[in-house]
Amino acid sequence: MSDEQVSVQQKFNWQRAVIKVGSALIAPDGKDCRTEHLLSLAQFINHSRAKGREVILVSSGAVAAGRSAMPLPGKSTMAQKQAMAAVGQTRMMANWARLFDFPTAQLLMTHGDIRDRDRYLNIKNTVRELLTFHILPIINENDTVATDELKFGDNDNLAALVALVAEADTLFICTDVDGLYDADPRRTPDAKLFAEVSEITPQIMQLGGGSGSSVGTGGMQTKLQAAKKAAANGIQTLIVNGHKASAFELLGKDIVPGTRFLPKQSRSRAKKEWLRHSLKAKGKIWVDKGACDALLNKGASLLPVGVVKTQGQFSAGDAVEIWFQEAPIATGLSLYDAPELEKISGKKSAELEGILGFAAHEVVVHRDDLVII
Repeated sequence: MSDEQVSVQQKFNWQRAVIKVGSALIAPDGKDCRTEHLLSLAQFINHSRAKGREVILVSSGAVAAGRSAMPLPGKSTMAQKQAMAAVGQTRMMANWARLFDFPTAQLLMTHGDIRDRDRYLNIKNTVRELLTFHILPIINENDTVATDELKFGDNDNLAALVALVAEADTLFICTDVDGLYDADPRRTPDAKLFAEVSEITPQIMQLGGGSGSSVGTGGMQTKLQAAKKAAANGIQTLIVNGHKASAFELLGKDIVPGTRFLPKQSRSRAKKEWLRHSLKAKGKIWVDKGACDALLNKGASLLPVGVVKTQGQFSAGDAVEIWFQEAPIATGLSLYDAPELEKISGKKSAELEGILGFAAHEVVVHRDDLVII
């Protein structure tokens, strides 16, 4: 990218990001993991974490990483690809781990995990805890067990869903071109790069082409689909060239080196609108004065010790209204169902496991899942 192109790029800001990395960056030859295209990315992640920012990786490449262990002639069957993925997952994680001097964690997902409310909440809470302890979550589709109806189809759309689950404000999609062009830059030398897209219209979607890599499955079309999903939930998306160290140098300076897709509203506002208007409360939780003050004035989560009583038959993950005396003060997502919460109302966190018989959440409604009315 020329200096002239860079000069017109907009600066941007972010705090929590999902970075999607494709197979072509993980396994350039389609057979084994290598780090040649990952060193600049790893340095960018290190610098970002040093600034207090949070990163979640969505990594393709398990099948490609395991292919050399099963050299097969011709086209591989589904069972063979799943076996390759089983081998490749360990290789891929070892490849990532050696790039960082802090802990990493692997999460494997299928579409069924997103559709199921309990598993969705478990993924969300796991990612939240990993970030709290400064551990880098590395997420991939569970290719070893996923069937066609449970597959995401590509890791671009998986990354968009992870950004939603993780409550990220930014999605970085690393690919092998500088961003979205008005024509295929491989065939049209004077193709124009879009620095910024404010709305993904049908005309913009038509600019998406097929995959430019024999290894990856997601072309520009799936990247635009992912950006559209992210934008609808208040998440900005940047498509950047993961093969260029200069792209990560610019990202480290908060300069867009590719194409930035703008959301219509901020992530926090989108979530507040969703909590306030889109979800119907399934029940009510009354809190004491101390909990009311902590929620309204201290940005705290709701703890079991502050709960006075409940009303309604709600399940974990349902929206509930939070009341103090005669008035509602907030709306949020409960981490407990009504019968469980009745048992632990007014109890300290240390008592919960003994009462419920299992390791319980320390909070009833996390502050990230709560909006003050």
